[in-house]
Amino acid sequence: MATIEIVKHKFPYRWELKDGFPAKGIESNNLNVFGTFICGGGSTMGYKLAGFNHLGGVEIDPKVADVYKANHNPKYLYVEDIREFVKRNDLPKELYDLDILDGSPPCSSFSMAGNREKDWGKEKVFREGQALQTLDDLFFDYIALAKKLQPKVVIAENVKGLIQGNAKSYVHKIKAGFENAGYKVQLFLLNAASMGVPQKRERVFFICQRNDLNLPKLELRFDEIAITFGEIDEGINVPRKELSTSNKLYSKKKTKTGIWQTEKKSIGGRIGAVGFGSTAIINNTFNTITSTGSYGYLNDKHYLTNNELIKIGSYPLDYNFKSIEPKYLIGMSVPPCMVANVATEIYNQWFSKI
Repeated sequence: MATIEIVKHKFPYRWELKDGFPAKGIESNNLNVFGTFICGGGSTMGYKLAGFNHLGGVEIDPKVADVYKANHNPKYLYVEDIREFVKRNDLPKELYDLDILDGSPPCSSFSMAGNREKDWGKEKVFREGQALQTLDDLFFDYIALAKKLQPKVVIAENVKGLIQGNAKSYVHKIKAGFENAGYKVQLFLLNAASMGVPQKRERVFFICQRNDLNLPKLELRFDEIAITFGEIDEGINVPRKELSTSNKLYSKKKTKTGIWQTEKKSIGGRIGAVGFGSTAIINNTFNTITSTGSYGYLNDKHYLTNNELIKIGSYPLDYNFKSIEPKYLIGMSVPPCMVANVATEIYNQWFSKI
């Protein structure tokens, strides 16, 4: 295996919960964050690494909420639909004095890999909730919660597909919704690979400040050295599950002339879209991990190990996933190191000035 230079990052992707919070070299700032759609706690861990106090959050999936509780022991945990949570009149006073309200409304309706427009406006039972929901409406339930709680800052993360094609109309509605709730809105497209995460994960962030704060515009620029797969590769001697013979190494593409041709697709994606070649994967950053993908080790046609997936997602190596597949929670989560970097800039540029 080739020798790989390991670069030190502000928030190392290789870490463990037992190391505690915040990250080494970071001081606690005593600012409070509350989360919605908290899933496995990717965002939660990011804020805690950056020195914030995370109070807990709302999660509709009982199994996922159980994993969250086991790893984070939150002060507040509501296992329910956000549509019910926003109606509550018994919320603790602490939630009406938040520094940050955070949320990643379920995004499969906007993903370029999904049905997109075909699913918009449809009420369905989604894996994210086990309840009849219209996923593209949940963003507006989240905005309603922001309007109710009036935190200083509101952050909403979503897939890149939200700003592509016809989905752009939702962006305008979301922006108008936040403005109606009393916030100034900034929109950012950020790539986790520029923040010390071993994954090309592009995500949209709505970052909103309450109107009365009159803070300057936020400037976000990240340029950490990209981490290649070679740095996290555990080698060919690690026990691995062999790839199923049903997984195709190449896919077929129909040309404009109607002729079908075999095509090699992106490195590091689903097995059905992967071209095998160890040199290419070792020298490149892995593509986005999704909750449903099958990820192969490209040297000998075996699956990636859980530890490799955990490092790609910048999750802690000692995280207790209980009965849930690591790739599911990692694919559904914002990488902790990504959130830690964003949260640090929000503190430095905004909260340190208040």
